[in-house]
Amino acid sequence: MAETPSNHATGSLPEVDRKASLGQLATLFLRLGATAFGGPAAHIAMMEDEVVNRKRWLDRQRFLDLLGVANLLPGPSSSELAIYIGQSQRGWAGLLLGGACFILPAALLTAMIAWAYIRFGSLPQTTGILYGVRPVVVAIILQALWRLGQTALKTKFLMTIAVGAAAASLAGLGPIWILLCCGAVVLAKRSAQRLRSLPAVFGFVPATAIITQWSLGNLFLVFLKLGAVVFGSGYVLLAFLRADLVDRLHWLTEKQLLDAVAVGQITPGPVFSTATFIGYILAGGKGAVLATVAIFLPAFFLVAFTGPLLPRLRKSKIVSALLDGVNAGSLGLMLGVVLFLARAAIFDLATALTAVGGAILLVRFKVNPTWLILAGAALGIIYSFPHLR
Repeated sequence: MAETPSNHATGSLPEVDRKASLGQLATLFLRLGATAFGGPAAHIAMMEDEVVNRKRWLDRQRFLDLLGVANLLPGPSSSELAIYIGQSQRGWAGLLLGGACFILPAALLTAMIAWAYIRFGSLPQTTGILYGVRPVVVAIILQALWRLGQTALKTKFLMTIAVGAAAASLAGLGPIWILLCCGAVVLAKRSAQRLRSLPAVFGFVPATAIITQWSLGNLFLVFLKLGAVVFGSGYVLLAFLRADLVDRLHWLTEKQLLDAVAVGQITPGPVFSTATFIGYILAGGKGAVLATVAIFLPAFFLVAFTGPLLPRLRKSKIVSALLDGVNAGSLGLMLGVVLFLARAAIFDLATALTAVGGAILLVRFKVNPTWLILAGAALGIIYSFPHLR
C-alpha cells in the first residue's frame, strides 16, 4: 500500500495558487507578532490557520516541510517558520519582511516593559491576562494538531512515531534528538538498510568563551552565539543564559534573569525576545537593539541557506523519508507541549469553560484565533478583579 494518499483522502486543502504581496506578509506577521501568545507551538498553530487554512498561500505538506526543517535548526523555531513562509512567497524581500514583522512587536513591547522595570523596579501585573489566554492557546494548538495530523500522519507507523515523540518529550529528552531519531527510524524502515550516519545539524559557535569583560561588542557576540546554538523552548534558553550571563560573566543576577525569562513568556511573539529585555537592562536602548539583532540574526542566515534547497531535497527518497519522520516528530513535540500547557492552564471551571468555548468557536464557527486570544485576555482581566465579575 502506498504511503501517500490523495489530498481528498487526507482532508488537505486544494492545491494553492496564491502568492502573498509584501503588504499582506507585513500585515499578517505584524498582527501575529502582536497577538500570538503561548510559545512556539501556539505560534505555529496560528500560522497554519492563517497561511494554509484561510489565505491558502501554502498547502499543508509544504507547511509541514518548512516546520520540520525549522525544528531541526537552532534558534527560535516559530520565527524561523515565519521567515520561511516569507521567503516562499516573496524571496529575499519576503524572508526579511516575514521575520522582522513577526519579531518587531514582541521586541518593542519587551523594551517598553524593560523601561518600566528599570524605572519602577518590578514587572507589571499580567497574571489575569495569562489566566484567560492560556486555555484559549490549548484549544488553538489542538485544532492545528488535528489538521496537520491529517496530512503528516499518513500511516499507522507515522502515528506511532508521533506518539513516541510526545512521550519522549514529556520524559525530558531534548527536542533535536527526538526529531533526528524520528527521521532516522522512518528512513531505516523505508530503506531497509542500516543507517551509517545522521544528518548534520546546522549551527556554529563563535568563540565567546574567552569573553570576560563587559562591552557592547561582547554583548552582541554572546547573544549571537545563543541564537546559533540554542534549540528548544524558552526554558532551554534559560539554561544557556544562566550559564553565560549569571555564572560566568556575572552581568545579571538570578532575579534579573528570571524576570527576563518571565517577560519572554508573558509577551506575545517569540520567547527569544527575552534578549531585548536583558539588553535593555544592561545597556539601555543600544543594548536592547544589539541583543535582539544578535539572537535572531542566525535564524535569517540559516533559513536563507536552507530554504532554496528544500524543493530539490524533497525529491530525494532519503530526504523525503527523513522529512516525513521529522514532521511526525514535530507534531509529537507539539502534542507534548499542549499536554504540559493543559495541566497548567485548565485547573478550574472558568478555565475549562474558556478552553471548551474557544474550541467550539474555532471548529464550529471558524473564528480567527487572534480574536479568541484577545477575548481570552479580556476574560482573564475580568476574572482577576472580583468586583468586575
